[in-house]
Amino acid sequence: MEKIVIKGGHPLNGEVQVSGAKNSALPLLFATLLADGNSEIGNVPNLRDINTASKLLRELGAEVSMENHCCRVNTKLVQSIEAPYDLVKTMRASVLVLGPLLARFGQARVSLPGGCAIGARPINLHLKGLEALGAKIELDHGYVEARADKLRGAKISFDMPTVGGTENLLMAAALAEGETVLENAAREPEIVQLADALKSMGAKIEGAGTAIIRVQGVSQLQPLNCQVIPDRIEAGTFMIAAAITAGNVLVHGAVRADQEALISKLIEAGVQIIPEADGLRVIGPQKLTSVDIRTSVFPGFPTDMQAQFMALMIKAAGSSRISETVFENRFMHVCELQRMGADIQIEGHSAIIRGVDQITGAPVMATDLRASASLILAGLAADNTTEVSRIYHLDRGYEKIETKLAALGAKVSREQE
Repeated sequence: MEKIVIKGGHPLNGEVQVSGAKNSALPLLFATLLADGNSEIGNVPNLRDINTASKLLRELGAEVSMENHCCRVNTKLVQSIEAPYDLVKTMRASVLVLGPLLARFGQARVSLPGGCAIGARPINLHLKGLEALGAKIELDHGYVEARADKLRGAKISFDMPTVGGTENLLMAAALAEGETVLENAAREPEIVQLADALKSMGAKIEGAGTAIIRVQGVSQLQPLNCQVIPDRIEAGTFMIAAAITAGNVLVHGAVRADQEALISKLIEAGVQIIPEADGLRVIGPQKLTSVDIRTSVFPGFPTDMQAQFMALMIKAAGSSRISETVFENRFMHVCELQRMGADIQIEGHSAIIRGVDQITGAPVMATDLRASASLILAGLAADNTTEVSRIYHLDRGYEKIETKLAALGAKVSREQE
């Protein structure tokens, strides 16, 4: 087992390059199943979840290779239509093979993803949408079995915006007969990238990035060739790293339009955000001001930045309230931050943070991906040494974060426990 060791108290200065977005790369990889041939996707981050997606594609019969952040997928030999539990259980995004397999091969057998540390994330909206397109869905021994002689366009209104559901239905509708209208669709930048990628393959899609997406189905798609967009959550994490250490960091790849909710709160907290040619410069104040946040679907404040922002508020003057509305169990990092001297109280779906002058390094344990990042951020601002264990969570979504932080002046290393 490995751990991240941080000796805090060092302002971060310099420039950092944001990696490709994991949450964009995964649906793009599975979109390659919609076409017969060789696809090429650039700027793919080297992460555990990407490796899992590659294993799943190989399990289905595809040839997959990765070199210099370029992933090549040959789907000519894909014959299997089953995504087994052993792979799906390690990464919930594996369920995104359901739409492409069903659309191209007329059937799919995909394991139910099961529970998640940060709360339930059921796929009922995915299945309801596929049924509207004409699929017959059965649940059998923990698997979703879907069949359709031909998917046909339909009007689908999501009960709530769902990123995975929107992605699955976008991919399935691309090869369906007739028009599909997705109402109350997710609007995240990753949805826009997927729609643009599908259009480059020959799909006809309008409205991505809005609440209503229209898809005119086509009979065949061409292989994919595209570049993954920068990871807005990684960018936000480095922005907070600069802010929490009173540093000065240029975050290459940070896109203001994708970060408006976070940026507005950082500015309110006293952080300077300066747009530059290839990113955003972030300058942290000597004393932060406490602000409240409430997580929401895009373009609201992202739930994937809640834990990191909480780490920032530990050092802010005054009291702040963080309300979590997306997942019901996403405060597991609180007890670990308390071990470092944070003054945090949970009140239902909110956390009340009273800023302290100083936090102290301690041995802490990561409970999920974004919790891992929050503990590292707190460690950067703490006295003495912080040791973060169970960092396999971290490696699902951050590529060599300790190397990038060290290049900015942090005293951080990866060590064996």
